[in-house]
Amino acid sequence: MNLTLKDLFSHSFLLLLAVLVISCSEQKTETAKEQHTAQEAAKVKSDEKIILFFGNSLTAAYGIDPEDGFAGLTQQRIDSLGLDYKVINGGLSGETTAGGLSRLDWFLEEKPDVFILELGGNDGLRGIELSETKNNLIKIIDKVRSKFPDTKIILAGMQIPPNMGQEYATQFTSMYPAVAEEKEVTLIPFLLENVGGIPELNLPDGIHPTEEGHQIVFETIWPFIKNEIE
Repeated sequence: MNLTLKDLFSHSFLLLLAVLVISCSEQKTETAKEQHTAQEAAKVKSDEKIILFFGNSLTAAYGIDPEDGFAGLTQQRIDSLGLDYKVINGGLSGETTAGGLSRLDWFLEEKPDVFILELGGNDGLRGIELSETKNNLIKIIDKVRSKFPDTKIILAGMQIPPNMGQEYATQFTSMYPAVAEEKEVTLIPFLLENVGGIPELNLPDGIHPTEEGHQIVFETIWPFIKNEIE
């Protein structure tokens, strides 16, 4: 293939632009992460019962209005039942278990009555050692319990495609029941039950649920939450 000087310049420019975009995105992500954490922590009031969703882009309702995500739908159901709980959305897109562990303290300024842990999916997609992911999940649970022993903890199970090999994917899935059993917490077997892998219920990226998908996820998780607050 013969490239003209114009072609080479265009290619070099696009490459440089891509590098700059990635660099800026990383800086904005870190800034947004700090702002997001501070904002969520500031919402907590000592006289409120709190349900804290602590997770990644699934919790954050990536690509749709957060009010239409499963955390937002949980608040709507609670309000319709007249229950005295405030839902805090501690979701952050791209978050790993290590990142969640590092920012957890911000969300423990006040006691969460129910703590829903939805992390690990990004670890799996990146092929992070399962032992590291498992240890981080356990450390998060331990940190919540050490500060608030009465907090009810729910762990959201996750599955991943076999991109990293079938053995890795299988062990990843079984990690969540193992953690739930070891730490004696409530387990939602699979957060994306009847949603994951179904194109019409997910955005074009095939990973994040649509509004309809989030409604199904909410119906999956609500019985577990309801059992802890009623």
